[in-house]
Amino acid sequence: MKFKIGEIEEEIITKTEFSLSKARKILSNEIISVIGYGVQGPGQALNLRDNGFNVIIGQRKNSKSWEKALKDGWIANETLFEIEQAADKGSIIMFLLSDAGQIEVWPKIKKFLSPGKALYFSHGFGLTFNKKTKIFPPKEIDILLVAPKGSGTSLRRLFKEGKGLNSSYAIAQNYTGKAEERALAIGIGIGSAFLFKTTFKKEVFSDLTGERGTLMGAIQGLFSAQYQVLRENGHSPSEAFNETVEELTQSLMPLIAEKGMDWMYENCSTTAQRGALDWWKKFRDTNISLFRELYKEVSSGKEAERTISLNSKRNYRELLNKELKELKNSELWQVGELIRKLRPEYETKTKKA
Repeated sequence: MKFKIGEIEEEIITKTEFSLSKARKILSNEIISVIGYGVQGPGQALNLRDNGFNVIIGQRKNSKSWEKALKDGWIANETLFEIEQAADKGSIIMFLLSDAGQIEVWPKIKKFLSPGKALYFSHGFGLTFNKKTKIFPPKEIDILLVAPKGSGTSLRRLFKEGKGLNSSYAIAQNYTGKAEERALAIGIGIGSAFLFKTTFKKEVFSDLTGERGTLMGAIQGLFSAQYQVLRENGHSPSEAFNETVEELTQSLMPLIAEKGMDWMYENCSTTAQRGALDWWKKFRDTNISLFRELYKEVSSGKEAERTISLNSKRNYRELLNKELKELKNSELWQVGELIRKLRPEYETKTKKA
């Protein structure tokens, strides 16, 4: 399917152009080895398995992720193996460890990349910043990427609901001449709603910018700032949270997802519309220089260098959990925890449990 925005024409791959049966046929003789069972691994592996592909898991034995894989129905020495065993058995190696984990495990993986195999990523980080990660694959393999635009948890949930996440895909090396069809087959197999083409470099630049920007960093910053100003002016925690987070996530975001920002505006009062139309450009103009600074830091490799440096520390998990705990224990998200328990679906879930 092709569509045009101004002078830019883009092709989108859906199940109409690339069916699940076609994907199964293309990968019928492949063993898909999923290395890593943390964030993306479970969702992609389980969706592929449920869609009828030949999938095995590679994970450190007796780790929390190994135990999770067992609970998810993977069988030790049949579909669940130590990392090196799985890499040896697989014809397509899905390298789904964290970026730090990929750096650590790469020396064990690369020796199993014999000619004709495919190395698959869901993030362009390791290959784009290979001077820092030291990930230099051999020339006699296919190198491909499918990056779901969301978490592995969301990918799995939407798949079970008969829906899907959009994904980007890219080819870095096409040794066999079949790299693109391999990528698209896996993209459809993991449950992508549709796929759009990118490059490894563009994927990681846009991904890191988004994570630090509107998807995670900026939105938390905006939430925190608005909540603080409302509290400083005498608004109760419940009122401040509802006007900052709850109304957005529970009422307005679904409308944006349904038909766009203008549709959400149309479904709000004329007073709300007037204020939003008067203020949105001020927020844009205030933040655009910050986003340009952010993109520059990402594209220069400085963000990657910082990530690798911090995530390589022996106690990085401990430090990370400390920061996440600080976020969780902030008044904003303590109020959020209480408010969520008042939602009707929480009461229903509690009764069922």
